[in-house]
Amino acid sequence: MRPILVIVGPTAVGKTELAIKVAKKVDGEIISADSMQVYRGLDIGTAKPTEEEREGIPHHLLDVVDPSEEFSVADYQKMVEKVLADLANRDKTPILTGGTGLYIQAVLQGFIFSPEGKDPELRARLEETAEIQGNKALHAQLAEVDPETAQRLHPNDRRRIIRALEVFYSTGQPLSYHLKMQGERGPRHRSVKFGLIRSRARLYERINARVDLMMQAGLLDEVKALVQQGLSDDATAMQALGYKELVGYLRGEYDLEEAVRLLKRDTRRYAKRQLTWFRRDREIIWLDLDRLTISEAVHKIVSIYWRNFHI
Repeated sequence: MRPILVIVGPTAVGKTELAIKVAKKVDGEIISADSMQVYRGLDIGTAKPTEEEREGIPHHLLDVVDPSEEFSVADYQKMVEKVLADLANRDKTPILTGGTGLYIQAVLQGFIFSPEGKDPELRARLEETAEIQGNKALHAQLAEVDPETAQRLHPNDRRRIIRALEVFYSTGQPLSYHLKMQGERGPRHRSVKFGLIRSRARLYERINARVDLMMQAGLLDEVKALVQQGLSDDATAMQALGYKELVGYLRGEYDLEEAVRLLKRDTRRYAKRQLTWFRRDREIIWLDLDRLTISEAVHKIVSIYWRNFHI
């Protein structure tokens, strides 16, 4: 199998456009590493590339589950392995790109704890705690045993909080510990990693502009449609940026102008967390898109990838 060409970076930095141009140069196909683009119906708010924007390049792991379905990192990892096997059989370059660091880590490193080790009784007790005491109480419980994981999870992301608590209570070690241990093992797959950055001012400018474009494109109607499907506020899909903020508006908690302000703020904060995650990886080759044109960045990625191809 060809090494996996990885392109990461914060939201709105320009990963999608660049990855498509790279794919054309290396006979590649794109594997999305976005925990929200896997959901059908979450299109505008997740900046899912349209068929036109994909420019004929095959994209994998988009629209694979309904918003009401449960979908885990382990599920993602299994699906990607099948895609990688198919690409290897057809001698295509796998291009793994997105902003969900945990998904990328799962593909490249694999899990060292069993993702199947679910305890129905424990899950039921945790669900009951959330119902009686609220999601914040469950989040506080996680913060006591695994502050690192709690910090990166939204207090309303009940499913992932429960999964992290399950890992702790079933293994005796927090999820963050397992992730650290798997990071210290040898890689599961060969890869060449690139990270895209811009100045904070330019990135925030792009984020604000993207949110405005999403609103113009009908993000509010998309959120309304999901609410009409009967999705609960606790559904993982409804915790996506752009969805939870607009749900608050639809619930009458604040006006639309405030919802947009919150969305821009939360997206900027998310971009900061993404950068913190990716900067821990010393194997990433960083490219500053404020100093390079897209064509120059593509040329660098392609040339470095081919040099590493035969190593």
